[in-house]
Amino acid sequence: MTEGTQLPTIWEAPDDLWERIEALIDEYDPPKPTGRKRENARKILNGIIYRFRTGCQWNHLPEKYGDDSTVHRTFQRWVETNLFEMLWTLLVAECDELALVDWEWQAADGWLGKARSGGDEIGPNPTDRAKNGTKKSLLTDAAGGPLSIVIAPANVNDHKLLEETIEAIVVERPKPTPKKKQNLCLDKGYDNQPSREVVKKHGYQDHIRRIGEEKLDQKGKKKHPARRYVVERTISWLSKCRGLLVRYERKSENYLAQLQFACALLWYRRLPDPATVFS
Repeated sequence: MTEGTQLPTIWEAPDDLWERIEALIDEYDPPKPTGRKRENARKILNGIIYRFRTGCQWNHLPEKYGDDSTVHRTFQRWVETNLFEMLWTLLVAECDELALVDWEWQAADGWLGKARSGGDEIGPNPTDRAKNGTKKSLLTDAAGGPLSIVIAPANVNDHKLLEETIEAIVVERPKPTPKKKQNLCLDKGYDNQPSREVVKKHGYQDHIRRIGEEKLDQKGKKKHPARRYVVERTISWLSKCRGLLVRYERKSENYLAQLQFACALLWYRRLPDPATVFS
């Protein structure tokens, strides 16, 4: 994909992506040898994409995706088998083999969202009059490719999720060396000693914006951060999906699975000449 190229939004799994997913389903969720024949898995998968892109209720899915109860029941089964995290891992590993993962500069940040239906892993949102909310913590590579994501109640501070976020990277992270250092860019919410200890523990060079500090260039003018914006851009991409922007799932694992699926699709767009992309 050429830098800056605008490609169509993905609403259904393209053939090459479906081949990868079908192989995972065949291995980790094969049909039983007896009993009722299952619904078309590809149709159900497309229904899940429609669900997190639009945020519609499960019982409002278009009929072309099949019976809504069947779609939701299958989704729950795939969540239990970690299908969406495995797909994400597979696609990041493919990109890593092609040297498409830039480990040198990484960035992490958290963002808040509403939790309409309650459930676990929610808390009072300090930016929304203490209404129920969920926090997401995301780590990306230098180009904004999501490497890990965790969720927590909205009232948990960003720095308290930093170590969990680093440890949740979906592929094995290369070990930093003196010649191949890894830098981690963080905003003012991580300007504290616990965050610095976590960064040092995991072998990163820290680049943390100081509280009350304006970053200035040699002429004394404000200098905009050149590397941290990528995580903010990825957060913006994910937030274009209403089902991710607002949490409608009561079970945190269901909400996390949809975030993982979206992250996987972002890596799919990075593969050479994808048929369609998630944008």
